[in-house]
Amino acid sequence: MSAAAPKATVCLWFDKDAEEAARFYSSIFPDSELGEIQRAPSDNPSTGEGDVLLATLTICGISYMLLNGGPNFAPDEAYSLQIHTDDQEETDRLWNAIVGNGGQESACGWCKDKWGVCWQITPRVLTEALSTGGETAQRAFEAMMTMHKIDVAAINAAVKGT
Repeated sequence: MSAAAPKATVCLWFDKDAEEAARFYSSIFPDSELGEIQRAPSDNPSTGEGDVLLATLTICGISYMLLNGGPNFAPDEAYSLQIHTDDQEETDRLWNAIVGNGGQESACGWCKDKWGVCWQITPRVLTEALSTGGETAQRAFEAMMTMHKIDVAAINAAVKGT
């Protein structure tokens, strides 16, 4: 490991599309950058010699390694990546990029990309409302529970009690 390598890296397991996923993620998320693409030095149970073994990237300042590990393990809802958005425009852009490229909607700001990785596209107004506690948090939570993609205007209205 080089001196510039981060001390901790999140590893995401893919069947065979680590490079495609890394390129997609680095193209849609802010403060993201595609890193190194490493090829298998020899045949192994998940890839052949010369095939992409892993891709590295940074998503919103966090280091990731995407591993082509084969079909043995699939992502599920027990693990998700939360992206905090600043407004409806950013929320829509990220949500639409994930869902519109083979992904699927879920509830309360959650969605899955076409590889099965779960994302929470969460406007800051929602997390701020929930952190206040009391009736404000309750209203924001109840509004959120009716949504797939989070509607910032509806959360703001719930916070105001209107």
